[in-house]
Amino acid sequence: MLQEIPRTEAVPNTPQITAREAEAMARAVIRLFEKWQLSDAEAREILGGLAARTYARWKAGEPGRIDRDLATRLSLLMGIHKGLRYLFSDPERGYAWVKKPNRAFGERTPAEIMAQGDIFSLARVRSWLDAERGGW
Repeated sequence: MLQEIPRTEAVPNTPQITAREAEAMARAVIRLFEKWQLSDAEAREILGGLAARTYARWKAGEPGRIDRDLATRLSLLMGIHKGLRYLFSDPERGYAWVKKPNRAFGERTPAEIMAQGDIFSLARVRSWLDAERGGW
């Protein structure tokens, strides 16, 4: 006897990043950039070309409205941080990794790759870390 399989919704119920979560990630990313020893210019590029005034407000603890693109970048950065924490038992080695040339990135540093400004470069670093720790 045939049995009908329930249809899936056209739009899956995927939770969105809330404004509070995005603000918390923004604060965490500012601290992370300090640990990575990134310049403000590098940080702004990684965040998609954020204006200097906007980034200064972020550093002062006032991130303002965070759109979907920026929330996605913040999420990728949190994933990169998490991947580094899994790979390195010493957090300082993980922070330093971001500024060291890497053969997987053509002897460029992960910071240089991420600072290309496009979201795909962030995803590339995140994917490499996920694959390195066996996340695939």
